[in-house]
Amino acid sequence: MSITLTEAAAYEVKDMMEKNGMPDGYLKISVKGGGCTGLSYGMSAEEAPGENDEILTFYGVKVLVNQTDAPILKGTIVDFKQSLMGGGFAIDNPNAIASCGCGSSFRTREVAGTPENC
Repeated sequence: MSITLTEAAAYEVKDMMEKNGMPDGYLKISVKGGGCTGLSYGMSAEEAPGENDEILTFYGVKVLVNQTDAPILKGTIVDFKQSLMGGGFAIDNPNAIASCGCGSSFRTREVAGTPENC
């Protein structure tokens, strides 16, 4: 299994999907080139899986991960954390060997990505 979605994250995703009229939708977690360190995470709501998507289910939330991104995301935990400043998704990827100060960009030992100026 490439990723894990915590119960708190699943609850937040369900709420967001329902508010956006997609109660039967999928959460797609992806990796793309860019950011200060070379790779960036992407999260989007999708109506259906793509041809190369792996479908995972956590607490009733259907999650899509493209087979190309799966090795980069292997072991990743997606959580939702609440603080006095609000809430947000936190991504803990054990494959990331470097990340930028804001935490939204990373690289792995095998994949450097395409860094951009920040």
